[in-house]
Amino acid sequence: MSTNISSKPSSESNMNNTKVHERKTLNISADIKNVLEQSERKQSLQVATNLGASFNYAWQGFSYAFRTQRNFRIHTLIGTLALGLSLYLQIPAGDLATITLTSGAVLAMELINTALESVVDLTLGQTYDPLAKIAKDCAAAAVLVSAMVALGVAVILLLPPLLIVIKGLYL
Repeated sequence: MSTNISSKPSSESNMNNTKVHERKTLNISADIKNVLEQSERKQSLQVATNLGASFNYAWQGFSYAFRTQRNFRIHTLIGTLALGLSLYLQIPAGDLATITLTSGAVLAMELINTALESVVDLTLGQTYDPLAKIAKDCAAAAVLVSAMVALGVAVILLLPPLLIVIKGLYL
């Protein structure tokens, strides 16, 4: 088989690539269909049949992250404390929504980071790959950025009313 190195592939080469792609797609689809039709399939291959099942799978992911990821537990605790403090200080609804969204974004980033790390580990096993390190480091950096933004938002929105409460205690 010759390799076409021109910037525009010939129509024959393009047609052959399409047929190969279609053939691979059809085989993969047939393989997936066969796996899904098996009565005893692995849980990771199950497809949610209804909304309740989808929520159950999502809860399993949340539960897994909470049990196994220290930083997820820490961020959950910090977010809960920030929301509790917000309610105690009776901050305006818009500010409360902002704190809720930024806390939720940190948790979502933690979940994405955990998922990405799991996929990389599944793909590479115990093999070291510099690109895998970059992927994992960037996912961790996304968590860090979201946590720093959430902290900044919390300081901006919670510090002034908190200082008023503290000042009132010492007057």
